[in-house]
Amino acid sequence: MAYVTMSPGTAVQPSDAAGSTQEVLQRVFGYDAFRAGQREIIEHLVGGGDALVLMPTGGGKSLCYQIPALVRRGTGVVISPLIALMQDQVDALRALGVRAGFLNSTQDSGERRATEGAFLAGELDLLYLAPERLRVEATVRLFDRGEISLFAIDEAHCVAQWGHDFRPDYLLLSMLHERWPAVPRVALTATATPETHREITARLGLAGAHHHVADFDRPNIQYRIVAKKEPKAQLLDLLRTEHTGDAGIVYCLSRASVEKIAEFLVGQGIPALPYHAGLDARVRAENQARFLREDGIVMVATIAFGMGIDKPDVRFVAHLDLPKSVEGYYQETGRAGRDGLPSTAWLAYGLQDVVQQRRLIDSSPGDAAHRRRLGTHLDAMLALCETVECRRVGLLAYFGQRGAPPCGNCDTCLTPPESWDGTVAAQKLLSAVLRLDRERHQRFGAGHIIDILLGRRTPRVEQQQHDGLTVFGVGADLRELEWRGVVRQLLAQGLLAVQGEHGTLALTPSSADVLRGDRAVALRREPERPARSSVRAERGDGAGGGRSSRRAAPVELPASAAPVFEALRAWRGGTAKEQGVPAYVIFHDATLREIAARRPASLADLAAISGVGENKLAKYGQHILDVLGEAGPDPAELR
Repeated sequence: MAYVTMSPGTAVQPSDAAGSTQEVLQRVFGYDAFRAGQREIIEHLVGGGDALVLMPTGGGKSLCYQIPALVRRGTGVVISPLIALMQDQVDALRALGVRAGFLNSTQDSGERRATEGAFLAGELDLLYLAPERLRVEATVRLFDRGEISLFAIDEAHCVAQWGHDFRPDYLLLSMLHERWPAVPRVALTATATPETHREITARLGLAGAHHHVADFDRPNIQYRIVAKKEPKAQLLDLLRTEHTGDAGIVYCLSRASVEKIAEFLVGQGIPALPYHAGLDARVRAENQARFLREDGIVMVATIAFGMGIDKPDVRFVAHLDLPKSVEGYYQETGRAGRDGLPSTAWLAYGLQDVVQQRRLIDSSPGDAAHRRRLGTHLDAMLALCETVECRRVGLLAYFGQRGAPPCGNCDTCLTPPESWDGTVAAQKLLSAVLRLDRERHQRFGAGHIIDILLGRRTPRVEQQQHDGLTVFGVGADLRELEWRGVVRQLLAQGLLAVQGEHGTLALTPSSADVLRGDRAVALRREPERPARSSVRAERGDGAGGGRSSRRAAPVELPASAAPVFEALRAWRGGTAKEQGVPAYVIFHDATLREIAARRPASLADLAAISGVGENKLAKYGQHILDVLGEAGPDPAELR
């Protein structure tokens, strides 16, 4: 949905700048048509209005400020929190023929003066800088002396104080309108609940702006959540059976886990690199550069990695630990499949994850209201994990997008889980917790309580004389793995609580209803094997709009065109290495697939391929035709 709210008396005037938005789209970027909502946003900004844009990753947010910056007079100033990625963002724009630069702490004084001089001379179309730069008075004075076409505030959810990526320096950005009231602003983010949307609006003073809220669906991503058993083996199976040679991201909660998993994957012959805040800054930068610039690298990382990553061919995002919130999970999984091709979002989740997250919340700094807010975020994440309904429907509902039909491309759609009446099992487990607390004044973790229910005379059970409890052995009808699922789901439903630094289990006010028999408990039974059947199916990309306005499906690659595609990738890889830029800066996989499938015979034919703009046609066109010539004629034409 999209809606516009304007302050009384304001009106968006058409621009008199040279070049229409449609002409710029085709000439510079090589696309024939805007995606849903883009034209309205762009025309509004070109006319001098403000905008707030909520679009999923890969939905085309960048064009919403890049095209107005090219059409309006002056330089578009982009506020980005990602200093480490500014060089790649600028390289990508320069490859299109756009005059782009950045100002940040990685430059020496000469580079900084050259960029400032280009800005003042009107020789830059786009200038990137971090929000911290606005604390420097010299930057403010520089902007006073130059001509600014617009301010783009990227990753605008960072302004939300209780969001998952809060950045205090984003609170400075309210000063943009106060100091330069005539310059239009656009704030953009790929993840925002209605609450975060309201906070962005209030903190940046955008109540009178054009608000565009896109469809958050990413139908090319297959969401799968599995019970954690042997996470390293499960991850290895995913990579070997479905994503051999693919680029991907594996998220872990701790730095130690990152190091161990990266080492494990390398030992299994998979090119993997670690990334976390504890690594030397030079090592982090080198690993990030390799991930961006080489094909088939797996990055094992904490959530410190990923925001603003523009790599379009990330084929999977795997989580080996439970994310803290649905917002974080959505943003992290959204880094897969930016090019619209089939991709996987895979999460292994277990009981210990729940215990660990509850413990982190209990020990977190902040007041009781803050801890309640964190608990609410975790509860929503647990509900998504334990649902028997379509994952995508639940995910979209969290962002206020209700009424979506089942997607047919998540694990619960492909292999629907059964639900079973777990009331008796819940009563047994809650009774064990109750008896330990009330009769013995003791509390224990899940493992010990399950040992009691299964009738195991472990040294600890015998030492505590818990084999004398009336609940000892009453749970032999379920396996240990099933009991762990019961505990996990009772925690998710608020019928159990985790307390203390040791993660002991305790009853909640709702537990009494179950124990009295006044409340039935439905539980999810995990399918025997996870669904994986359609992850590589060719699907359309809904990143740019609603279900009725999806981008055209990626061009199907016939078997005969696969060698041509690989030859084009090899040429692209060599060219990218020569220029010191990521391969996707030259061309995206989706563009190379279309070239391989259609075999353009001339520069004019090549110009009709999506993603081949004027500058890239002039720079690379003949090279591509040479590669196609070396590949020989299309076998289909010889038949």
